[in-house]
Order: sequence, then structure tokens, then C-alpha cells
Amino acid sequence: MLIMLLQGIWLPLHGYRFEDTPFWAGIYLLPMTLGFVVMGPISGILSDKYGPRWIATCGMTLVTLVFIGLSMLPYNFDYWELGILIFLMGAGNGMFSSPNSSSVMNSVPPEDRGVASGTMFTLTSSANTVSMAVFFTIVIVGIKGAFPGAIHDYFASLGSLQINPTVQQLADRLASMSPTNALFSAFLGYNPMGSILSSMDQHLVSTIPQQIVITLTSRYWFPRTLQQAFMPALQLAFRIGAVLAGTAAVLSAMRGQRYVHETHLPDKDVSKNILEGGKKRGQT
Repeated sequence: MLIMLLQGIWLPLHGYRFEDTPFWAGIYLLPMTLGFVVMGPISGILSDKYGPRWIATCGMTLVTLVFIGLSMLPYNFDYWELGILIFLMGAGNGMFSSPNSSSVMNSVPPEDRGVASGTMFTLTSSANTVSMAVFFTIVIVGIKGAFPGAIHDYFASLGSLQINPTVQQLADRLASMSPTNALFSAFLGYNPMGSILSSMDQHLVSTIPQQIVITLTSRYWFPRTLQQAFMPALQLAFRIGAVLAGTAAVLSAMRGQRYVHETHLPDKDVSKNILEGGKKRGQT
């Protein structure tokens, strides 16, 4: 979701060419990785010393607060705001991941840790896939509902819909654009307005006021129009993320203190009999 926000809206509005936005989106998201790299080892050390319960819980609580902060960002934010939030997001995930994994692995006997590791990896991968489907659906449905209105609002503000039927036709053509097309145009780093205009009858296009064509094909119009539909859906997705992370924090707080599954050995009398029986067999 953050990659789409950067590639489709924020970076073009700050002068980056659409074809350069995928690269710079990755660069601008590096603070999240840095936060995870910094806090992952530290949380592991603290977890070994004090137990995983409160470290993991604090990590998920931090992630919850970051989701709330992200849901309050405007579309044209200052980068330092996003940088701090995603660094804290990475730190919170780093605080949770290592202690939680060690807690799960320590809670099962050694002979079952392979199964536990495989189960944990399967659940994590499945959850990632499901979350992508859920949040993409939220955003696409939000764009589908709001994007046509945003386009018509722009053309209505020109005051020329009734004067030029071609402009009306163009407005209808843009408003009928698939939300998936709009979303992935932003994700893949190009302005779809140029492609739409080139696919229309060029004789009709020539009747559109040149100022409108220049505006539509600029690097600013599409992001500003898309954000009117994208940002409410994105904020809803972040709020849902906050609820899920908060639930994880509560469940993490309910776990026990440090626990390591011990392999139970026979008591002393049984061990003594086993050793004595072995000596007798050896003598025989």
C-alpha cells in the first residue's frame, strides 16, 4: 500500500517522472528495513534475558500506533513524517518477530520443532497472501466508488461540459476507467491519460482545448485526482491494520512468561537400574 502511495501520488507530485517512481519508492521505504535490522537482534538479546512476553507485546503496540499515524497522513505529506513512521514500523516488527518466534519454538519439544517451524512459516505466508487480497480489494472498491466522481468534479470545474460535447465524451471515458487500471498504472509508474487520449479518435481529440490536454497529461493531474479516491480507501486499510495489530498485542500480552520445553529424563532409581542392566549384559 505504501509503495502505491509513493509511486502513484507522492513522488509524481514532487517532480519525479512516472518511470522513475518504482526505484525511488524502494529507496524511500528503506527506513522500514533499517528499523527491523536494528531492533531484530536487540529484541532477541533482550528476549533471551528477560523473556519474550513484554518485548513482543511492546513491538505490536508500536505497530498499532504507527498504523494509526499512517491513517492520519495527508496525501502530500512531508517525507520526514513518513520516514519516522515507517522506521518505527520496522522497529516494532523487529521487536515482535524474534521474541515471538523463539517463544513458539521453545514451547514445543525438540523433536517437534521442525513441524512447529514449518507450521509457523505456512501460517505467515498464508496470512501475507490473504492480507494482500483483502487490502487490494478494499482499495480497488474504494477507487471504483470515488474515482468517477473525482474526474467529473474536475471537468465540471472547467465549466465547459455543456459547451464542448467532446470534453463530455472524454470525461465519461475517463470516469469509466477500470479501478484496477488506475491503481496499477500508478503502481507500474506511468500516467494512463496519455494512453487513453492516443486510443481515441484523433479528430475528436483535436477539438479538445489544448489546455485540458496539457493538464491531463502532466505529472500532477492524475495523482491529485487519484488521491481523492485512493486516500480514503488507504486510510481504511491502515485502520484495519491497526485493529489487527492491536489484537496481536493483546494476545501477546496474554502469553506466559519465559518458557522452555524440557525433555524429561527418567528419575534416579530408573536410571540406576538401566545402567546396572547394561553392565550385566556387557559382562554376559
